[in-house]
Amino acid sequence: MSEHDLDAPDDFTVGTVGPVGERVFMLQCRQGGHQLTLKIEKQQVAVLASYLARIVREVGRPGALPENVAFNEDEDPAWVIGTIGVSFDEATHRIVVVAEELVPEDEDSSVARFSLTLEQAGAFAIVATGLVEAGRPPCPLCGLPLDPSGHDCPRTNGHRPPSV
Repeated sequence: MSEHDLDAPDDFTVGTVGPVGERVFMLQCRQGGHQLTLKIEKQQVAVLASYLARIVREVGRPGALPENVAFNEDEDPAWVIGTIGVSFDEATHRIVVVAEELVPEDEDSSVARFSLTLEQAGAFAIVATGLVEAGRPPCPLCGLPLDPSGHDCPRTNGHRPPSV
């Protein structure tokens, strides 16, 4: 088990590796000389972005958002995120994101804590939403992603292609 406490990160972003339809989403945080990259599911990215945006709106308008936070595609993920928790720390006026490693129940998991400014959270939400929306369009019948090589829509039992 390892613990990563990034209480004043320089960068907090998300990126993808691979072509649309086969993308692997990765969360990445850098603080000083330490960079942590974690594999994350697309749906987790979407929910985290939505939740962070909502907190930023509720807490108050952030200052200038960081621009062009670089994502390092060359770094392999340290581990896969299983669960994510989010809270707001009133004392530091920061959003705390806690990611726990996906492991079998009988094993110890690694944990990473990221203490984000409102600006970092807002920038993450914008980048993450853009990445999620840049994926394959959803099927109008079932909502699953349309695959360019073909889509067997469960709502049609494979009898007819979905109308677009």
